[in-house]
Amino acid sequence: MLSRRDVLLTAGAAALISTPSRAADYPTRPVHIVNPTAPGGSSDVLARLFGEVLGDRLGQTFIVDDRPGAGSNIAADIVHRAPADGYTLFAISKGAVLSNLLYDHLDFDFARDFVPVAPFGVAPLVMLVHPSVPAKTLAEFIAYCKANPGKINYGSAGNGSDPHLAGELFKQLAGVEMTHVPYRGGALAFTDLLAGSVQLMFSNLPSADYQKDGRLRGLAVSTLKRSPAYPDLPAVAEFVPGYDNGVWFGLAAPTGTPPEVIARLNATMSASLKDPKLLQGLKVLNAEPMPMTSAEFGEVFKQELVRWGKVIAAAHIKPE
Repeated sequence: MLSRRDVLLTAGAAALISTPSRAADYPTRPVHIVNPTAPGGSSDVLARLFGEVLGDRLGQTFIVDDRPGAGSNIAADIVHRAPADGYTLFAISKGAVLSNLLYDHLDFDFARDFVPVAPFGVAPLVMLVHPSVPAKTLAEFIAYCKANPGKINYGSAGNGSDPHLAGELFKQLAGVEMTHVPYRGGALAFTDLLAGSVQLMFSNLPSADYQKDGRLRGLAVSTLKRSPAYPDLPAVAEFVPGYDNGVWFGLAAPTGTPPEVIARLNATMSASLKDPKLLQGLKVLNAEPMPMTSAEFGEVFKQELVRWGKVIAAAHIKPE
């Protein structure tokens, strides 16, 4: 005869075997991807692109829910309060990882409350100048800045944004002085760059046509190596050793999400990088695949926190 303890143990084991979070069963219902930017942005487009592929491969709908505001913190708060079951995911970029370095009194800690799933991809920022700047190359631009400290105004999508961090890293490593002008969005900064109100911007907005007709001049790309999307532009690192600021996007989940669910999502995303439709979508955004395991992606989180923590502290960056 089975004891009460044996019955309870047997029932517990059965529950574990039948739990819907088990990798073999996941997902059994729609999955929500909470995106911290407005519709049409790179993060939104990539989340929808990967969500469609994941849905096709896993047999469930992946719904993208755009929750912009507060530098990704509105979306982060929603996800970190959600059940850690794999049915609420967070579309992240570098800014999300750095939230606790930029904002005080958050209800979550990114390093503690989120686990990496997998990256979507990585894209360069293009270092663009207005044609009024008398520098045709990056070397000439650095020389111009050193001869005219503080004369160059550079625009960004806001304090703590990728373009802002790109400019501050450039200032620190190149040893130049420039003045930061924050905007409430990259499009506004880009418009003022075209008008000459600011002279420089690190941008991931489409700029090839503006470069071709002379309205803007591309000097370099922010990734460590040259980008296939801009083969004629050097990497900043060719003139400023150690400079590397690719803009990456990916997925994270609440801490406590079953490891087998994370592993299944990661494996499915990695396999999807052979999908021609997905590769074409990345190409349109000038992005490249970034295949990584969850653990490797987690190392990226740690490296970004250490590296950008130093930049943020040195530049005294705050969101407002």
